[in-house]
Amino acid sequence: MAKKVLILGGGFAALESAIWLRKYGFDVTVITNREYMYIYPISIWIPTGEYSFKDCILSWDELSKVHGFEVKYKKVTKIDINNKAIYCEGEEKNCNFDYLIIAIGADKVKHKGSEHFISICGAPEESLRIKEKLDELIKRGEGKLAFGFGGNPKDPSNVRGGPAFEVMFNVHNKLKKLGIRDKFEITFFAPMPRPGARMGEKALKIMDIWFDKLNIKQIKGKKIVEFVEDGVIFEDGSKLESDLTMFIPAGNGPKLFKDTGLPLNEAGFIKINEYCEVMHNFDDTSSDKFPIFAIGDSAAIDGPDWRAKQGHLAEVMARAAAFNIKMMEEGKEARKEYISHINILCVMDSGNGAAFVYRDNKRAKMIPLPIIGHWMKKGWGWYFKNSKLNKIPRIPGM
Repeated sequence: MAKKVLILGGGFAALESAIWLRKYGFDVTVITNREYMYIYPISIWIPTGEYSFKDCILSWDELSKVHGFEVKYKKVTKIDINNKAIYCEGEEKNCNFDYLIIAIGADKVKHKGSEHFISICGAPEESLRIKEKLDELIKRGEGKLAFGFGGNPKDPSNVRGGPAFEVMFNVHNKLKKLGIRDKFEITFFAPMPRPGARMGEKALKIMDIWFDKLNIKQIKGKKIVEFVEDGVIFEDGSKLESDLTMFIPAGNGPKLFKDTGLPLNEAGFIKINEYCEVMHNFDDTSSDKFPIFAIGDSAAIDGPDWRAKQGHLAEVMARAAAFNIKMMEEGKEARKEYISHINILCVMDSGNGAAFVYRDNKRAKMIPLPIIGHWMKKGWGWYFKNSKLNKIPRIPGM
């Protein structure tokens, strides 16, 4: 009988690990709180109306049928590793598994007045709220727009800066196409003095040129005190006035991880080794010591100071975890690690072009691309959806 793997989560890491574990012949169950997987990297086009909400989702029912795993739509309420139990809302505890993979993602750093901003990286429905508010301002014919992202000093790898830039540039491009860009004031803000520094020095210089060229103001290095209905209040008492504030808080360890017996870093993420295995110490009462893996945003990742949690790294971790479970089951010592695969890789879209961004331990580059860059990112979205549904072959390593 095939060994059972329970996967908690519904994002990149959860899906990729489920796919590979099924290829390896395991009995896989995924527990997620949504009936769809939301593809955040292409949701940047929802606010400007270039993509619909439906364009940015994959059905978990369809994915489960294609790959042969079971999916349960439940909210996980408690993880108890010492008693090998997973509790879900409205359900008895689940103890029927041999391996556990935690890929739940992250919570967000709390900010005073968070009800006054909308995040492109928050709940999926927030993308529609950004569109609705932007449409209102376009209809009005003028407005003040603020786009920004925050940090987490306890774990800097949890910053989400790219999507803030992408939505901002796409909004600029839409307003320009409508012939009303001069009626709108666009401001970028971030509490760190050099936002985007993890992309490299060249990238920072290029970004400054773009901001000047597009007439986008910048407020950098000012600590955010509070978000209010009509803007942002900073520590020095100054205020950024805004009719629409789009802000991406940094990630924080989920509250769910507290009091679980899982080892956590200062920010609340699960400590793992290079093979994505949780380095836990079961207490003396535990009778069943079983392998646990944490991947994607749930994990505390090691690596260079500029490291960042991204979707492609989540998939690398997922494939490593699946392979390592297979090796454990076969009694073999071979393992795959994730740390050597850490890099920053993205096509940062602007609506009428893009920039190819890459960084590893040897180099950092940002290459501006014309309209082909925009279509490259759209092409990736098409490839992602169709390859996950086995409608087209997968490119090795993707």
